[in-house]
Amino acid sequence: MGRAEEFQELRSLLFAIAYRILGSVSEAEDAVQDTWLRYEAADVTPTSPKAYLSTVVTRISIDLLQSARSRRETYVGQWLPEPLLTDPYQDPVRSAELADSVSMAALLLLERLSPLERAVFVLREVFGYGYEETATAVGRSAAACRQLVVRARRHMADGRTRFEADSRAHDELANRFFDAIRIGDLESLRELLAADVQLVGDGGGKAPQLARTVHGADKVARVVARNFPPLFELDITLDRHAINGQPGAILRVRDGGVIGTITLDVLDGRIQAIQSVINPDKLGHLGPVADLWAIRDEVNRRGRSQPS
Repeated sequence: MGRAEEFQELRSLLFAIAYRILGSVSEAEDAVQDTWLRYEAADVTPTSPKAYLSTVVTRISIDLLQSARSRRETYVGQWLPEPLLTDPYQDPVRSAELADSVSMAALLLLERLSPLERAVFVLREVFGYGYEETATAVGRSAAACRQLVVRARRHMADGRTRFEADSRAHDELANRFFDAIRIGDLESLRELLAADVQLVGDGGGKAPQLARTVHGADKVARVVARNFPPLFELDITLDRHAINGQPGAILRVRDGGVIGTITLDVLDGRIQAIQSVINPDKLGHLGPVADLWAIRDEVNRRGRSQPS
C-alpha cells in the first residue's frame, strides 16, 4: 500500500482527533491537510503509519490550538465550537463514547484544559491510545501523560453531565420544540425546557446575536417565541439534522443559503441547553452563507409595517 492509500485509510481518524482538540471544522481540515503534506515529504518510512500520522496531526493541532486560544480570549460574545454534521470516524463498539466526546457540552468542557491536557485526554480517553503511544504523540513521558490525564479528568468531571444515547426520545422532543418555535407557542416551549435551561448564541460580532446567555425556562421560552416566528414568515426553513451528535437543525433561506444552526442538549426528557451558531465564519462548510444582517433588517421592516 502506498502512502496516499495509507493516509486515506486513516484520514477520518486524523480529522476526528484534530476536531476534538481544536473544536473547529476548518482548522481540523487544515491540520489533516498539513499532516498529509508532511507525510508525503517525509524521508522516513514509519513502521506504523497510524502512530506516525497520529503524532503529526496531534502536534499540528496543539500548535493551532495555542494560537487559537489567544484569539478566543478576545472573541466577541460567547464562543461555541464549529457545528459538525457527521463525525467521519465510526467505531460501532464505542459509538456512544465517540458521540459524547463530540457533543457541544463536551467540547466546551475541553476548552477548560490546556492544549497539552486536551490532546492527551483526547488520545487516551476518547480514542484509547496507550500511554506510550500518547507520550510519543505529544513529546512527553508516559508518567507525565498519566498526570495530565488525571488533571484533565478532574476538570472534565467538574462540569460533565450524564450522557444519554436514546436518540429516538431526543428526536421526538426536538420535533416538538421545532414545531413550537415555528408558531411561537410559549406554553409548549416552557414544558420542553429544563428549569435551568441556557440559551447561548455565537455570532462572533459578525452577525446579530444575543448580548448575553439567557438563563431559565421562562426567559428562554419568551426569547425563542419572540424571535423565531418572524424568520419563518420570510420562508426560512429548518433543515433537521443531527449536529455534534445531538438533535439540531440548520436554518436556511429560500435559495438554500445557511444562516445558522441550532443544537439541543437533552437530558432527562428536557432541553438543558440551546446553542445557536450564526457566526458566518463557522458556517461555510455547511454551504453558501446568507446575510443575516439583511434578514434582520427585513424582519424589522415588516414589523414596522404591521398595523398597531
